[in-house]
Amino acid sequence: MKTGTLKQILLITDGCSNQGEDPAHIASLVAEQGITVNVIGILEDHHSEQPEGLEEVEEIASCGRGVSQIVYQETLSQTVQTVTKQAMTETLQGVVNKELTQILGNEKTMEELPPDQRGEVMEVVDELGETCDLEVLVLVDTSASMTNKLPTVQEALIDLSISMNARIGRSRFAVYQFPARKKAIQQLVDWTSKLESISSIFAKISSGGITPTGPALKEAMYQFGKSSLRRRFIKDDYTNIEEA
Repeated sequence: MKTGTLKQILLITDGCSNQGEDPAHIASLVAEQGITVNVIGILEDHHSEQPEGLEEVEEIASCGRGVSQIVYQETLSQTVQTVTKQAMTETLQGVVNKELTQILGNEKTMEELPPDQRGEVMEVVDELGETCDLEVLVLVDTSASMTNKLPTVQEALIDLSISMNARIGRSRFAVYQFPARKKAIQQLVDWTSKLESISSIFAKISSGGITPTGPALKEAMYQFGKSSLRRRFIKDDYTNIEEA
């Protein structure tokens, strides 16, 4: 079974978007291009409450067919790895379900199989998780409220790189920050198989400003190298406007 390259955007943020398009709507359009949008919402400490921000985190991930997780700063490193792997597994389960539908008919999914057969299918999913190619674009919110969280984000991404490179399949990463000067996002690390190089880059990040999450997600999508994405995305936008 061939799955192609799994593509993920991993959004790391701690607050509500406050400029540009609705990020949940953008996430749904990104997902239509075969790119999963996963979101990690970071809380300052155990006493902080950000109900609006937490709702937005869950909505973006849901519309982006991805995984969301709310974490405290000290547990971020482990969570980044967990969310990435969980999203990969869920995507692969979807691929396997499509294969089962073609073989067994529309009424059969993995959950409906007998326990022994379901176990065999999960073994296939686990094997695919180790052997498929994976591209993860990490999109880091560097607005003012994220200033003291960035060192933890840096450590989490290095741990993620080490974990993903232990797989058999090829893993590639890119790291972008938002907001950026005069544009939605700014490249920190171009596509690479290892993220050790981010140590020096994160030290130079100047945090502050607004949180344009929707525009940032849209620009992040274009970085996966599909020249047709921008044209198709614009066409989808016009279609939605006409329907409205």
